[in-house]
Amino acid sequence: MSTLRVLTGITTSGTPHLGNYVGAIRPAVRASRAPATDSFYFLADYHALIKVDEPARIQRSTLEIAATWLAAGLDPERVTFYRQSDIPEIPELTWLLTCVTGKGILNRAHAYKAALDRNAAAGADPDFDVTAGLFMYPVLMGADILMFNAHRVPVGRDQVQHIEMARDMAQRFNHLYGEHFVLPEAAVEESVAVLPGLDGRKMSKSYDNTIPLFAPREQLRKLIAGIVTDSRGPGEPKSTEGSALFQIYQAFADAGETEALRRAFADGIAWADAKQALFERIDREIAPMRATYQGYIDDPARVEHVLLAGAQKARHLSAPFIGRLRHAVGLRPLEAPAAAARAPKAAKAALPSFKQYREADGLFYFKLVDAGGALLLQSGGFASPRDAGQAIARLTREGAAALAALAPQLQSTAAGAVAALAQLAAPRDGGDSVAGEEDPGAAVEPKA
Repeated sequence: MSTLRVLTGITTSGTPHLGNYVGAIRPAVRASRAPATDSFYFLADYHALIKVDEPARIQRSTLEIAATWLAAGLDPERVTFYRQSDIPEIPELTWLLTCVTGKGILNRAHAYKAALDRNAAAGADPDFDVTAGLFMYPVLMGADILMFNAHRVPVGRDQVQHIEMARDMAQRFNHLYGEHFVLPEAAVEESVAVLPGLDGRKMSKSYDNTIPLFAPREQLRKLIAGIVTDSRGPGEPKSTEGSALFQIYQAFADAGETEALRRAFADGIAWADAKQALFERIDREIAPMRATYQGYIDDPARVEHVLLAGAQKARHLSAPFIGRLRHAVGLRPLEAPAAAARAPKAAKAALPSFKQYREADGLFYFKLVDAGGALLLQSGGFASPRDAGQAIARLTREGAAALAALAPQLQSTAAGAVAALAQLAAPRDGGDSVAGEEDPGAAVEPKA
């Protein structure tokens, strides 16, 4: 595929707020207009079932989020805009991927580990209140991505692990059944703003500190008036550092407007006047969209039509693709001729390989997997990509001899690791590098 394929989803579990708009919706809509880009935007209502057991809330959230994307300028004629549950091929692919995904990979998922940690701290059973849905969440997310062979998936840093897992699933499936999946890459946009909420913490439904994106004008004014500030009065210089009010303003204003408010802070602007300036700046951007949004909310049948048209467009790709995958795994008509045995892959492709990545804690990790994707060795965290790369280079060069020296920096080592390292240390025709390995001296974050 010569066109870049980008996929973005948002879970239908609540009402969009200013943080969603600034951090995800606005940049995604702008990106959807890029040339030579095939964009997929979906409402992740299957994902919502993992965390929400209120049917009316999921239905309402689906309407609100769809209306928000459309009001913000997403063009359903230009992109593929659909509801996850309208694509029956996605749960089918989830099962196909489930059958090739190691439980050990899912054991390391951040959300699952966080649940285990909470239970441990409370002295409860490790799996108390942990559903199979939570545990299998990464496989469903992998199916979302791989169904449309997305090249790039814009995510926050806390979601990078899920993209790495999707890559693992794709590699394992490709190894067993032939080359069907593109290996997706995470696109972490460091410059996207993370808005503080009314109390100064990150704006989040979990903290009950959000400002709904399309709140009525007077409600918006009232909410902004409630943003926490310090006790400095009119005429006293105020610091922009750590000011939730200033950070929110900066996310909407241009450079000149931001500098003007910065000077006003230094000159002692009254908090009431600063909040009025923030209200006016946000309302100037949101007001034109608010009427459009309300029009969609008042006509849910119109939104339903858009989503069903998007699903039809998406299924032009997903239906034939799942057919090919079904055939590949052997779910085919009995009278169909058996596929010829696949030609064995080159020896290079059958070698173990190192995979390098960065986790949400900011540290750099690597793992060694065999040709089938099974984990053989897992590192601890390294402060820099070069440190991780040097450890990989040493393991590749010295084999098992390096295991003892590096033991303090390794989390786990399986029995097959020694043999795998011996394979990597063995000379290969043409001096090829290790199969699937990045330059060991330059451990990398997921590429954007």
